[in-house]
Amino acid sequence: MKVNGPAGTASPGTPRAGRAASGGFSLGGPAAPAPAAPAAASGAAAPVAGLSALMALQGVESATERRRRAIRRGGGLLDRLDELKLALLGGLPAGTALEGLQRAVGETIDEVDDPRLRAVLQQIELRAAVELAKAGRA
Repeated sequence: MKVNGPAGTASPGTPRAGRAASGGFSLGGPAAPAPAAPAAASGAAAPVAGLSALMALQGVESATERRRRAIRRGGGLLDRLDELKLALLGGLPAGTALEGLQRAVGETIDEVDDPRLRAVLQQIELRAAVELAKAGRA
């Protein structure tokens, strides 16, 4: 059931006034134009490419996807380094933070096209490796 404001309610099966019963749009003006002739049926659409070509395209990743993944990995490494810092400053055991850092360092990374981003990621990885070496987990 649909509420139509102060006029009341209307059930879904009954058309309201002002609407064409055929489902078309009408303004209720003095004269309505004649309905257009139905469009001619078009032929079946031909397949753009074979299924194997589409699957191959899905496997190709762009440079922006590799860049996003590298940035995500760098951010994750920085997060693990922050967890380690907070654990050490708080006097808490750093075992779980070190394990998370070790897992993050162990992840493989694809080659990044941007040399500046690659340099930043290498610096982050070096810092993580130093922290692991200091803890004896290299």
